[in-house]
Amino acid sequence: MNNFLITPIEYLKGVGPQKAELMRKEIGVSTFGDLLNYYPFRYVDRSSFQRISDLRDVHGNVQIKGRIIGFKETGTGRAKRLTAKFQDTTGMIDLVWFKGASWVKKSLKINEDIQVYGRASQFNGRWNIAHPEMSAVNTKAEVGFQPVYSSTEKLNARGLNSKGLEKLVKTILDQLSDQIVEPFSSELMQEHRLISKNKAIHLIHAPTSELDAQQARFRLKFEELFFLQMELLVRKKITLQKSKGYVLSEVGNAFNEFYKNHIPFELTGAQKRVLKEIRRDMNTGHHMNRLLQGDVGSGKTLVALLSMLLALGNDYQAAIIAPTEILANQHYESISEMLKPMGLKVALLTGSVKKKARIPLHEDLINGEIKILIGTHALLEDPVKFKNLGLVVIDEQHRFGVAQRARMWKKNDLPPHVLIMTATPIPRTLAMTFYGDLDVSVIDELPPGRKPIKTMHKFDAGRLRVFGFMKEEIAKGRQIYIVYPLIKESEKLDFNNLLDGYEAITRTFPLPDYKVSIVHGQMKPEDKDFEMNRFVKGETQIMVATTVIEVGVNVPNASVMIIESAERFGLSQLHQLRGRVGRGAEKSYCILMTGDKISKDSEKRMQTMVSTNDGFEIAEVDLQLRGPGDLLGTQQSGLLDLKIANLSKDAQLVALARDVAKGVLKEDPTIELPQHGFIRSRLQEMLKSRPNWGRIA
Repeated sequence: MNNFLITPIEYLKGVGPQKAELMRKEIGVSTFGDLLNYYPFRYVDRSSFQRISDLRDVHGNVQIKGRIIGFKETGTGRAKRLTAKFQDTTGMIDLVWFKGASWVKKSLKINEDIQVYGRASQFNGRWNIAHPEMSAVNTKAEVGFQPVYSSTEKLNARGLNSKGLEKLVKTILDQLSDQIVEPFSSELMQEHRLISKNKAIHLIHAPTSELDAQQARFRLKFEELFFLQMELLVRKKITLQKSKGYVLSEVGNAFNEFYKNHIPFELTGAQKRVLKEIRRDMNTGHHMNRLLQGDVGSGKTLVALLSMLLALGNDYQAAIIAPTEILANQHYESISEMLKPMGLKVALLTGSVKKKARIPLHEDLINGEIKILIGTHALLEDPVKFKNLGLVVIDEQHRFGVAQRARMWKKNDLPPHVLIMTATPIPRTLAMTFYGDLDVSVIDELPPGRKPIKTMHKFDAGRLRVFGFMKEEIAKGRQIYIVYPLIKESEKLDFNNLLDGYEAITRTFPLPDYKVSIVHGQMKPEDKDFEMNRFVKGETQIMVATTVIEVGVNVPNASVMIIESAERFGLSQLHQLRGRVGRGAEKSYCILMTGDKISKDSEKRMQTMVSTNDGFEIAEVDLQLRGPGDLLGTQQSGLLDLKIANLSKDAQLVALARDVAKGVLKEDPTIELPQHGFIRSRLQEMLKSRPNWGRIA
């Protein structure tokens, strides 16, 4: 970067060491370049004026030309108020100040032409503007589009409010000549109608029209997303070049036998497509690192099993790692049952397996007798060794640490192929960005015959009717989940909690007619598993739980999911919880219980849940409401350092940036052409400064 742009911000006129330190802490601005990259979040149109007689038809802020014709002071001390009578040729309005009345009165003159700006409102039938901005008529500073910058309370106190920041930015812009380096070739800019970087920087801070601001935003967003996609594509290329993997070229007898004679139901088109992608990966000689995402009930486990059978057909072993013992047990039971007619040995290894039973298990793994091993974190331990591990399936990958998963690589001379499954649908823009250096497969089709879950939103006032509905379902032989967001009462959060809820349920549904399980994260693992297993076996009709049951419980007989204080949950979590029901032949229900008064965002979440069962549609709404940071956690926070682009709103631009980045790499695979010099140096900086989150297996 040019020396001018890396000049510490304290050397800018009007800043100094103390303000510089504050700017670093509050808004991350350390240099002149950082301040130029601190963009306005909106603009105020100061090019047009309103008449006082037309205020009734204007919404928001107004700008009026006129004169002050008199002052009136009321109150004393802190309660002192100054009111000025301001008129134009069409009417009169009050200008009101509750602070600094004496100073304001001294600075203003009666019958002098000025322009005022602020929010107009009515009080007791009279129009007024409180604490208006004022300036002489036609001053250049107030003409056109005025930028508005985000500030903080501490910055405001030091004169660095939006206007103060605007003044500092203008000081830098006035000194700019050719310091802004253009990263793109003229051909690329012409093809995609991009204005120059230099022009974009000037226009984003000082546009004269909405068109100026649009052109600047488009240009700067495109550049930001382009370099993000370039980084991901280059990382993927480097990883592919370095990662050697086993070649699994045969389909094999195990796959053919199961597919022809034992598969429980016909694969959907989406499952077949994903299976082809996996098979192609495992035949390249490179290590497969594929993310398989699919909605609850879309059939990911069957695809995983077929992938493991491909490994078996090439004389390799396979393994599944699950985040909980319950889920590992469920995988073991279902897969063992499906493979029983074929005589393939499947084993289970969890923390509950006794040491005595582990010794023969370890021996059978090393001699290759065990073909598929299913388990929890116990699989990662050093004593667990395979004869030839060819494929590892990781269920709900976000529940395992990077270091933990990497230990599976050391089980072989070469790392096994890795298939990562998640039931959390990821919006396309996020998948393209955060998993852009992975291969992503999507099962976006549910098996035929699966009944949609009926979702209802009920307020606390309707609780007695919900209790009545629960009793009707239990009378039919069904089971019910009730999920709470908190374990103990919180003084700050007025939400129902699990312990109070459990007491209320046991009063409403007393023994011996009803039996209730309780499960939460503070229980000992063995107690939790005991309670869960009681529910799985049908010994209890109601399970009162926290979100520990979000993943890992499969009870086909459970037909009702009640989520208490549903406004406390995000959309993706609500959808995951809903997926615990609807797994059997009976019609299933999800009831979202909320307080009688909820926020607009909460109302939007409830409406979304009621209107659709499509996890990907829900994920897109969740992205718009919460933003990518909340959806993906802190692990990818480095990639989230976007100054102007918005992944939830700029989906088309993300796709365009990725296509252009692919085109540059196709034309110049090593990024050595002269016109790509700046792109090369910028990429080197990015690759050096950020870890490679893509190699998450």
